[in-house]
Amino acid sequence: MEDRLNGVPGRDYDDKSVVFDRGDNFHCEKNDVFTVKIEDIGNDGEGIGKVNGYTLFVKDAVIGDRVRCKIMKAKEHYAYGKLEEILVPSPVRVEPLCKYHRQCGGCQIQAMDYQAQLDFKQRKVKNNLLRIGGFDEELLEQVMEPIVGMENPYHYRNKAQFPVGTDREGKLIAGFYAGRTHDIIPNTDCALGVEENKEILECILAHMEKYHIPAYDEKTGTGLVRHILIRKGFASGEIMVCLVINYGSKKGHKTGIGKGGNREFLASQKELLKTLGKIHGMTSVSVCINTERTNVIMGDEVHTIWGKEKICDTIHRRDVEDFSLMDEGIVFHISPLSFYQVNPVQTEKLYSLALEYAGLSGKETVWDLYCGIGTISLFLAGKAEHVYGVEIIPQAVQDARENAAWNGIDNAEFFVGKAEEVLPEKYEKEGKRADVIVVDPPRKGCDRECLETMLKMRPERIVYVSCDSATLARDLRMLCDGGYELKRIRAVDQFGGTVHVETIVGLQRRDM
Repeated sequence: MEDRLNGVPGRDYDDKSVVFDRGDNFHCEKNDVFTVKIEDIGNDGEGIGKVNGYTLFVKDAVIGDRVRCKIMKAKEHYAYGKLEEILVPSPVRVEPLCKYHRQCGGCQIQAMDYQAQLDFKQRKVKNNLLRIGGFDEELLEQVMEPIVGMENPYHYRNKAQFPVGTDREGKLIAGFYAGRTHDIIPNTDCALGVEENKEILECILAHMEKYHIPAYDEKTGTGLVRHILIRKGFASGEIMVCLVINYGSKKGHKTGIGKGGNREFLASQKELLKTLGKIHGMTSVSVCINTERTNVIMGDEVHTIWGKEKICDTIHRRDVEDFSLMDEGIVFHISPLSFYQVNPVQTEKLYSLALEYAGLSGKETVWDLYCGIGTISLFLAGKAEHVYGVEIIPQAVQDARENAAWNGIDNAEFFVGKAEEVLPEKYEKEGKRADVIVVDPPRKGCDRECLETMLKMRPERIVYVSCDSATLARDLRMLCDGGYELKRIRAVDQFGGTVHVETIVGLQRRDM
């Protein structure tokens, strides 16, 4: 096979005598092999290099690597390559903690030094604001603050969902799906999850093996155990386990006993619960019914079979200068179906910044859009006159109301519905005002109608929390064109080892 070094067969990458043909003369085909210097990282964590101006995306390569790669798919202006060999490792390349990181694909940049990860994420946010938002670089230099990193970029996730299946020999396994597939990579000791995950998973797999309880088979729709959900309250130490099972059931009516492992599971349930109950911190064990042929992990029917229905965790306010703890915090009750930030330590920093950016004096009416179980809403309530939260998921709103009651917070009110529908209704029909609006939308960003209503309401300040800096940049452009200006921007690393980054932005109305 021909080794096409930087586009010229038989020539070394660093040979300065080579004159390259650029533009349309360059030709690339599947199975070609190139040597390339990695200069950047793509949205999915793949290394990016150029050959004669032609872009190569190379999975598992990091910035600064010089690699040999094999072309797997070639397009007119770019190609995807498979990493064959690292010829010269990058100065920022490190040995990953997880031996499965290349197979799994969940930690796309775990092989990169953590400071280099932070530098990359800071650049990613800035570049999206420049290119997509069209903001002036000089302005961004003034308003962007240093990224908030993690003290320990491992074992930070308080929630993990492990698919269960069998390997080629028929052995029961649990782990994670390989990138862009539903092939399970066996791994009970994920470097991002809590240490208790390993003991819990091995306990359940051993029990299934002993009692011949089958894993779910996606192809046939048979078998019982689909996923194992584990959550831990970092402040409380409480642990929740939820088995997602393919168990024929309608509320109040159980069917299918004896099929697909149901009988075996029910007969051995007490023994499993006794074993799990001995694990330190175990507080809740439940089953979630999901009989649908779908990629959606959780069903909407949950039954607690041991312990409490929910576990607790506490989110504290932190000083935004050194992020030291400032109070006793707000307690949240979390069910298997609750949305709750997966990195509680960084969440405290993120929400403390949101409170700082909101600039509350105690007299403001605040709207929190896409509020989930009320984490930001209740954080803000202690400094505001009144807070309204909006969330599309009814169970999350119920959780938010209960969390407010448990914490003795009586100035927070929550509505079920889409932000783009509830906000116009409350503003146009009921005349509710907003001094500050906080938004924390999903990856797709805010709906246009929601943004338009925000502009009509003309709050003094807007705080935008985003998990996708590309859609953030798009939405900020609309808000700034509508009369607001950027005051503060800060990235917060919630997801060490991955390409994902949270960003928080403070905007102020221009006529103030």
